[in-house]
Amino acid sequence: MAYKTINPYNNELVKTYPDATAEEIEEALANGHALYKKWRDDPVTSRAATLHKIADLLREHEDELAKIATIDMGKLYNESKGEVELCAIIADYFADNGADLLKPTPINSRNTGDAQVYHQATGVLMMVEPWNFPYYQIMRVFAPNFMVGNPMILKHASNTPASAAAFEKIVEEAKAPKGTFKNLFASYDQVSDIIADPRVQGVALTGSKRGGQSVAQTAGKYLKKNSMELGGSDAFVVLSDADVDKAVDLAWRVRIYNAGQVCTSDKRFIVADNLYDEFLEKLKDNFSKLVPGDPMDPKTTLAPMNSKRAKEKLQGQIDKAVENGAKVYYGNQPIDLPGQFIQPTILTNVEKDNPEFYDEFFGPVAQVFKVHSDQEAIDLANDSELGLGGIVVSADAQHGKSVAEKIETGMVFVNSFLVSLPELPFGGVKGSGYGRELSKLGLNAFTNEKLIVTAQEPDWNNPAGGLAVFKE
Repeated sequence: MAYKTINPYNNELVKTYPDATAEEIEEALANGHALYKKWRDDPVTSRAATLHKIADLLREHEDELAKIATIDMGKLYNESKGEVELCAIIADYFADNGADLLKPTPINSRNTGDAQVYHQATGVLMMVEPWNFPYYQIMRVFAPNFMVGNPMILKHASNTPASAAAFEKIVEEAKAPKGTFKNLFASYDQVSDIIADPRVQGVALTGSKRGGQSVAQTAGKYLKKNSMELGGSDAFVVLSDADVDKAVDLAWRVRIYNAGQVCTSDKRFIVADNLYDEFLEKLKDNFSKLVPGDPMDPKTTLAPMNSKRAKEKLQGQIDKAVENGAKVYYGNQPIDLPGQFIQPTILTNVEKDNPEFYDEFFGPVAQVFKVHSDQEAIDLANDSELGLGGIVVSADAQHGKSVAEKIETGMVFVNSFLVSLPELPFGGVKGSGYGRELSKLGLNAFTNEKLIVTAQEPDWNNPAGGLAVFKE
């Protein structure tokens, strides 16, 4: 697998990186396992100061890190800076709260002993992460598991190697112990070998459904716990009582953020019939004002796609949808720049028999649907193989919430941009995967939930006690 940075704005090859060797992989596994055995005897609080230091270094190097991410995958420079800050926020949160959240959980039991569930580390984790948020995707797994005491090995996307190396450098600069985190420019065959190694006890993947299925199959073969955060074709539901201006102001930002390359970015806009025409016209107006250009330039408001391959895939999806009956309401025109740009595009009339109906459009393409009732909106939102997130817009927040409760996804936001914060669980259902990252749920994703029951002596006369059946 060729790891290299090709600037998607000007198509220039910036740097290539050497593939991981067998010796590097063994060293990473050995160092991680040795550290795990040491960390088992250390209090959780002993790691908090280092995680705070990582947050400090992220902020100190924010400009440099943001530039690296923008050159790696093309996102707007200010968006890259925001990503770095979010990573620092996540690190600080788990440094501040990890120890308390990992305290043993008491259980009220009929047994006369003291029953508690301890949340303990399990061992080295394998992380397989994507390019679209090259730091944040790492931090979602890194911060909680650092506090738990699980060392980590990273296989990042092949087009964001500089970001992976930069994250590793920050961890090293914070003087985290050897074995804490190792970035490897590994192939998928090598990833499978790493997962099979008995020193590895878990696998966290964010990526495509296809990639998740492959890695989950390997993890299942070796009985390794795993979490899968896969794609999303999220619904943005505009109810009949919504303020259309507020809905559109939210909608265009959601669809264009990170050039539309976000798993949780709403891609299907489901609009009540009384607002449909106005919504379309105003969405078109906002899309038409976007300015493509150098993502390092603050005047640029439309970034390129992350790669030539991604652009070609998305253009192929648009073409296929149109060939099968979809209408281009706006966009789908070439942009006269050398980079991997796609003009923001609005598609209508995407019917269920269209081969692109169930596909995820991972870029600046909005599919807009007209519905005639709340129930029709809910049914259409749920008519998806994926189930990651979603947004509901309503003038009445409780009305919006009642609709949100019926949408089959892992997350729904009412009258709000779908945000990711360390205290909020992140993850989906159906083809969008399983497990959760961030929050207490993510903190415990790769822990051993060990039950310990402590009694002064066996109670042979307790009929509820399991030992009673063995009494002679």
